[in-house]
Amino acid sequence: MKKIFVGNLDFAATEESIRALFEPYGAVESAKLMTDRDTGRSRGFAFVEMADADAERAIAAVNGTNLGGRALNVNLARPKVDRAGSSEGGPRGRRPPRW
Repeated sequence: MKKIFVGNLDFAATEESIRALFEPYGAVESAKLMTDRDTGRSRGFAFVEMADADAERAIAAVNGTNLGGRALNVNLARPKVDRAGSSEGGPRGRRPPRW
């Protein structure tokens, strides 16, 4: 199973439209459109999971495709990077205790 990153999506795209875009190349296990947690609006990218061989074929076929007036950026998703220092101290983390 491979996870595919789909970027530069039109903000009107839905999980159903993304699934329909990839289904001609094989079975789509999941299609997840990323949304803003405050507004619920699309963030312009999604992740699609497909079988290994189907994923490679879909990436080659869909990358650069024009959808909603935007050229899609499609490639294998990279593993999520753990952001060191984000949970304690520092300018972006919590404040350290005052005592």
